[in-house]
Amino acid sequence: MRNGSVAPLPGGLWVLAEHDQGRILPVVFELLGRARLLADRKGCPVAAVLPGPGDETVVSSLIAAGADEVLACADPTLAGLPEDPCTDLLAHLVRQHAPEIFLLGATAWGRTIAPRVAARVQTGLTADCTMLDIDPQTGLLLQTRPAFGGNLLATIVTERHRPQMATVRPGVLPEPVCDTGRCGRLLIVQAPPLTNRLTELVRLVLPPEQGIASARVIVSAGRGIMSQKNLALVRILADLLGGQMGVSRPLVDMGWAPVTCQIGQTGQSVAPDLLIACGISGAIQHIAGLGQVRTLVAINTDPEAPIFQVADYQVVADCVPLLRQLVRDFSGRQSDGGPGSEAAAP
Repeated sequence: MRNGSVAPLPGGLWVLAEHDQGRILPVVFELLGRARLLADRKGCPVAAVLPGPGDETVVSSLIAAGADEVLACADPTLAGLPEDPCTDLLAHLVRQHAPEIFLLGATAWGRTIAPRVAARVQTGLTADCTMLDIDPQTGLLLQTRPAFGGNLLATIVTERHRPQMATVRPGVLPEPVCDTGRCGRLLIVQAPPLTNRLTELVRLVLPPEQGIASARVIVSAGRGIMSQKNLALVRILADLLGGQMGVSRPLVDMGWAPVTCQIGQTGQSVAPDLLIACGISGAIQHIAGLGQVRTLVAINTDPEAPIFQVADYQVVADCVPLLRQLVRDFSGRQSDGGPGSEAAAP
């Protein structure tokens, strides 16, 4: 890794390296992995834009994930990632160095920053993409996202304006295989003078629940659970498996579960090692929230349920009695006095 003051490589593919108090978010590595593949097809470099100090460990992790260079800015006005200084910085860098493509995570902060930067530099923005590719004939970025309420997938191209900007939901892209032997460089960039500050970060208050986006095991439920009391089965099984409970949107709309448990287009994107979907039909809006799930087990009474088309294991059955049996079986495997040894199926 080298620290340089030269300009970034021209015509690059940029990824915004969002961080939480210095910890790079997982979606950044997912974007860098995909950016590396796209850049290799286009024959262009990958840059990670880091609104913060270029800590050696952080920079090395970004390079290992696929970045050729890291553009870091340690200006104190960027502490806590306030919207106005970050928008000024990103718009300034885009105007100055003209990247071909700029990718951001569709996090709460990314969804705020991306449209502001796009408007500032007068380019288009495709939000909440589920797939990114390169057109082999034109070299344009193919940006695929759910459209018309999630009833179909649309592929969008930005033909005349640059950069081609897109946000991607966390969990829909696979994590890259990091190469700690990759070489790259650190470029220190300067923030422009802050001209119009509309907001100010007073203090940071973390929510009590962070949702299920990072859960490795999820037991989820849909309308087929039939009754709110049956959600106790889902919650107990998730606990026994060391995971978390998820639900489809109808259960949140009915007030049966909090929105932090919702999976889908209007909820959270998940990519667990194991997902057990109980009584979920698999509407496209829900499927849009399923990222790189390693193993998907679907339980449904309808053999034609759409979720069976994406499931690794299909179980045609009533999920409620099956859940009761699973709870009994896994409770019996708990050690005496263990956390699940006395769990009883409602």
